Amino acid sequence: MQFNNVTVDKNSNTYFEGNVTSRNITFSDGSVKTLGVMLKGEFEFNTSKKEIMEITSGELDVLLPNSNDWQLFSDNSSFEVPANSSFKVRVHKITNYCCSYVD
Repeated sequence: MQFNNVTVDKNSNTYFEGNVTSRNITFSDGSVKTLGVMLKGEFEFNTSKKEIMEITSGELDVLLPNSNDWQLFSDNSSFEVPANSSFKVRVHKITNYCCSYVD
C-alpha cells in the first residue's frame, strides 16, 4: 500500500501509554486516514465517525459494537465500526493498521 501526494503529521497520536501510536495522513481532497501500530495488549477505542480498519500486518481479536463474539483479524483483513460507538481489541502480535474515516 502506498499513498501519493499526501501530507503527514510529524507528531504521532499516542494512546495507552505509548502502546498504540498513529500518524494522520491528509489527502489533497481533505480526507484523513491514520497509519498506526498497536503493541500487544487490550484496548478500547471510541469512534465519532464510521471507521474502516485495515490490518496490514499482525494479529488481533476484535469485539465490535452490539456483538458478544470476538473475531480474529490478521494480515490483509479489515473490519468496520459504526460512528459514535466503541470497540475492543486484544492484540496478539504487533499490528500495523490503516484507519479510514467515513462521514
